[in-house]
Amino acid sequence: MAPIRLTVSALALAAAALPAAAQSRQEIRVVGSSTVFPYSQAVAEQFANATGAPSPIVESTGTGGGFQAFCEGIGEQYADITGASRAIEAGEFELCAQNGVTDITEALIGYDGLSLVISRESETDWDLTLAEVYLALGAQVPVDGEWVDNPYQRWSEINPALPDLPILVYGPPPTSGTRDAFVELAMQAGCEELPFVQEGGFDGDWVEENCSRMRTDGPFVEAGENDNLIVQRLQADPNAMGIFGYSFLYENQDTLKDVRIGGVEATLETIGSFEYPISRPLFIYIKNAHRGVIPNMEEFIAEYVSEDALGPDGYLPERGLVSLGDEERAAMQEAVTSGATMEAPAE
Repeated sequence: MAPIRLTVSALALAAAALPAAAQSRQEIRVVGSSTVFPYSQAVAEQFANATGAPSPIVESTGTGGGFQAFCEGIGEQYADITGASRAIEAGEFELCAQNGVTDITEALIGYDGLSLVISRESETDWDLTLAEVYLALGAQVPVDGEWVDNPYQRWSEINPALPDLPILVYGPPPTSGTRDAFVELAMQAGCEELPFVQEGGFDGDWVEENCSRMRTDGPFVEAGENDNLIVQRLQADPNAMGIFGYSFLYENQDTLKDVRIGGVEATLETIGSFEYPISRPLFIYIKNAHRGVIPNMEEFIAEYVSEDALGPDGYLPERGLVSLGDEERAAMQEAVTSGATMEAPAE
């Protein structure tokens, strides 16, 4: 798909139409990923404290819900920025375009690991392969050479070396970018490791079609977009696991610990090097038609991509974000500062 850009006259019309409506809103509005939420919230607090401006309103809507809100249109009733734990998809970009949101800046702000987490009260030193993760959580699995509904209820049924404990994993709903990333990086990758798939010669299309559904019979529980609720459930049940972004593990290391994946712990170093197998990029998307119109938006964006926020010693890495390399970060900062318009993603 060719990039879609506003003409000069269209931009002028959009800018002229927005200010009158925008006067009633003084706060910047940020929506999107529950994983990006604590970073956006931290920037909002820092920005408000430093400038005295109204603190931006930050909502955790999930990545999919964030794009839905962001792409609804231009005007004070619509979101200015959305956080995402995956890149915008072609269909979402097209929805934006249909609603006049055609001048968007995409910013890769850093990296995150999807952590499988358990309470520090757990007596088990957990270490799972991605194949074992898939067999615990996939809607269908191979049993005796047949592809059937998942019968496993206990970890020991998957591997006798694993604890004889019920499988109970709390995770995000389908609207979450964390769910999307977990399906791609853990479920599909784990399915590909199964001898049934390897020896059967099934290709990537088969894996995507058959290995992307989470089971719905009890061992996997959708816990909503509020990752703090998952933290609370894990703290209450030492045998339950949870799935969320590394930042929540980082912030709750006193009560939670990660499940090693293939012997690799989730750390800033292993996520940044992608040695940890469930690692992913994090983004924010900026509605450029709102710049210079929504009060303080330019200044907030500058704070978000500043070295104080995103640099290796910044306050977002202190909260678990894995920083970009120096050159990559500088290029991103220049693109955001200049309001570079992203091109349409590939279909």
